Amino acid sequence: MKTQQYHHILVPVDGSKEAELAFKKAVAVAKRNGEDTELQLLHVVDTRAFQNISSFDSSMVEQVTKTAKKTLDEYIDYAKSQGLNKVSYTIEYGSPKTIIARDVPNKMHADLIMIGATGLNAVERILIGSVTEFVTRTAVCDVMVVRTDLNNKPIALPKK
Repeated sequence: MKTQQYHHILVPVDGSKEAELAFKKAVAVAKRNGEDTELQLLHVVDTRAFQNISSFDSSMVEQVTKTAKKTLDEYIDYAKSQGLNKVSYTIEYGSPKTIIARDVPNKMHADLIMIGATGLNAVERILIGSVTEFVTRTAVCDVMVVRTDLNNKPIALPKK
């Protein structure tokens, strides 16, 4: 049986442990799929979170972006240390759900999204459903939800 080959893997990261595990597993998948495989990291700054803050100024978004860039640079260094050559990142602004499920995958011609089972935004998950759940239902390509670490140990999910 021949296994599916993925050449454009998208990994949304938000600073959560689950996203980091998805990233590390994506590095392993990219290595198995050969040197032509591109690993694209994505961080979405959810600008809706800032809409209700009366003292909002652009420095808040700039700080969030700066923190994201630092984390993404560390991820890039790790991926390159593991032998990946085609690894990059993008930072987008807006609604994470549609950006992860449709916008960026269409732009980069993604054939796989590897996403953590849960992310940082517990309030949104409770009120309107998780980003991961939305992505699995509406993505324009295959989606792998990462629930275990590289040793196949389950991730301890937060209590509801």
